[in-house]
Amino acid sequence: MSIGIYSGYCEVVNISVTLTMDLNPVKTLVLIIDAQNDFCPGGALAVNEGDAVITPLNLLSRAVVNKGGFAAATQDWHCAGHISFASSHSGKTSGDVIDTPLVKDQMLWPDHCVQGTKGADFHPDLDLNPVSMIIRKGFRRDLDSYSAFFENDRQTPTGLEGWIKSLKVETVIMGGIATDYCVFFSAMDCIKAGFKTIIASDAVRGVGYPESSIEIAISAMKDAGIEFRSSKELIDVFK
Repeated sequence: MSIGIYSGYCEVVNISVTLTMDLNPVKTLVLIIDAQNDFCPGGALAVNEGDAVITPLNLLSRAVVNKGGFAAATQDWHCAGHISFASSHSGKTSGDVIDTPLVKDQMLWPDHCVQGTKGADFHPDLDLNPVSMIIRKGFRRDLDSYSAFFENDRQTPTGLEGWIKSLKVETVIMGGIATDYCVFFSAMDCIKAGFKTIIASDAVRGVGYPESSIEIAISAMKDAGIEFRSSKELIDVFK
């Protein structure tokens, strides 16, 4: 995946959002993105300080659900031999970019979050008790998924949008891994779908590849009207 993929979102999403902390808890959802072992220290695709997202996400989801809101989580769920794995392509290594039959500019990664493995499990400290929906994504062998809302062909929905709308949710507070990939694509699709979208700034961590990808992603999200707030600031709203 090249940096240029971000520019498409900047062109498509041009939404002005008034920054406000006047949130209705019963119309709020906390969305936990890929808080899985393989993305945390010691995992196959470890993100620096990936496990640091767990505590603020636990506190946020409990605070919102205790006030009548909702929480959901996504889970990368790849089959063995997935098209996004460098090991599935002769002569390729992690970080290479290829075109697939369904997606252009597919980044290749180490084997990670393989179905049924410990690496695919949620981090053991993640509190799933407040979570009422788990969306598994990227389970199709020939199609990767970064966004919680769409697979990487940008056409195949995960079903999350319809479920959120059925709950009459207006605001989605998001955190998890990684800032510059799954969080970024999820947030951009979220605001495009019409939800007020807030990133819990201390509850995300990024890959940082290619260079400056985290900074570029954050800038694009802010330009789209996505709000960044600390988990403490958000939790205080729901006390």
